[in-house]
Amino acid sequence: MTTANPTRERSSDRASKRPRWSRRNPYPATVLRNDLLTAPESEKEVRHLVLDIEGSGLEYQPGDAVNVTPANEPALVAAIVDRLGVPGDTVIADRKGERTLTNALTHGFEITSISPYLLDHLATARGISAVAELLAGDRAALDAWGRGRDVLDLLNLDPTWFPTPEAFLAELRPLAARTYSISSAPSVHGGTLHLTPATVRHPATEVWGDGRDRGGAASTYLADRVVPGDTVGIFITPNKSFRLPEPDTDIIMVGPGTGIAPFRSFVHERSHDDGHGRNWLFHGARRRDQDFLYRDEMWAMEADGNLRLDVAFSREQDEKVYVSHLMGGRGQELYSWIRDGAVVYVCGDATRMAHDVEEALTAIIRDYGDFDEVGARAEVERLRTSGQYRRDVY
Repeated sequence: MTTANPTRERSSDRASKRPRWSRRNPYPATVLRNDLLTAPESEKEVRHLVLDIEGSGLEYQPGDAVNVTPANEPALVAAIVDRLGVPGDTVIADRKGERTLTNALTHGFEITSISPYLLDHLATARGISAVAELLAGDRAALDAWGRGRDVLDLLNLDPTWFPTPEAFLAELRPLAARTYSISSAPSVHGGTLHLTPATVRHPATEVWGDGRDRGGAASTYLADRVVPGDTVGIFITPNKSFRLPEPDTDIIMVGPGTGIAPFRSFVHERSHDDGHGRNWLFHGARRRDQDFLYRDEMWAMEADGNLRLDVAFSREQDEKVYVSHLMGGRGQELYSWIRDGAVVYVCGDATRMAHDVEEALTAIIRDYGDFDEVGARAEVERLRTSGQYRRDVY
C-alpha cells in the first residue's frame, strides 16, 4: 500500500499552477538597471540591462539565451499611419483579434526592416519595375539595398498606392522576439537576469533622401525607450549545446564585442564553483577606453586568478588586430590545452569572425599537432562532433 505524501502533492500543485512563460506569454520583468557600457564617443553602442525575475519561476543556466519582445518606435508607427491616410485609432481585425491600427503596428508587426512579402507585392501586383529588378538580381545586392531600410521606405516606392490597413498588414511579418545571450550567472546574480545588447542604428543618408534615422526594433527599444521601473516581456531559450563542462575541465572562450556576454556568465559561475578548471578568454574591442566591455570586471577576475585574458584592440595600431590573430600568436599553448581536453567556445558574428577563428584553430592544430591540412580539418570536425568545440554564432 502506497502512502500519500501531502507535501509532495502541494509542491506539485504549486508547480502545475506556475505560469509557463513563452513567446505567447512572456514574463513582464522589471528593469532594475539600464546602463551604457561603451564610452559616449565610441562608434559602438552597447548597454547592460539588469532584469528582476525574482519569484517568476524563470530558471536559466550559463550559456542560455533570453528573448525580448520589443515595441516599435512610436514615431515610425505614426509616420506609417500618416502615409496610409487613416486615423491611428482605426480598428482592424488580425490574428490577434480586434485592435487599433496604432496598437497593431506597435506590437504586432515587423516595420523596422523590409518585408519580402511587401516587396513581392510591389513587384508583381503593383508593377514597380525597380523592385522587380532587385528581386530578380543578386541576393547580396538586395541585402545591401535593404540594409537600414524599413516598411515606410517600401510604401514610398509607390506613392500612388494607399492600401487598406488590413491589406497592408497582410503583407507584413509578425513582430518577433529578439534573442540575446544571458550575461549573468544564476549562482552569483540570483533573482536577476542580465543582457548585453548592441544598439543597431542607421543614420540618415543622402540615398534615402528623407532625413530619417533608422534603427533596430528591439535594440533601440531597449536603448531609447526603456528605463528602470519599466517592464519588458521576456522568456528563456535553453541552449544545451553551449553549456559549461565539469568544473575541473579547462575552457577556452573566444568572444569579440557582445560575444563576451555568455562568457561573463561562464566566468562568474566558475569563480564560485569548487572546480580547478582554468578559464582563458580571447576578447576583441576597437579601443580599450571606449568599447572593452566589462573591462573592470575582467581585469579583476584576471587579478584574482579566475581568468586568463587576451584582448585584441583592432583600432589602436595601424594594422588591425583581431582575436584570430591573438590565437595564432598563442598557438602552441592553445594546442596543449586542447590536447589535454579543454573545451573551446566561440560566440559572436557568424559571417567573418567565426570563419577566421575556425581557420586559426585549424592552423594551430596543423602546426602543433602533427597534422596535415586535411587531417587538421578532420580534427576540428572531430572536436565539434565530440562537443569539445562549441559555437553560438549569429
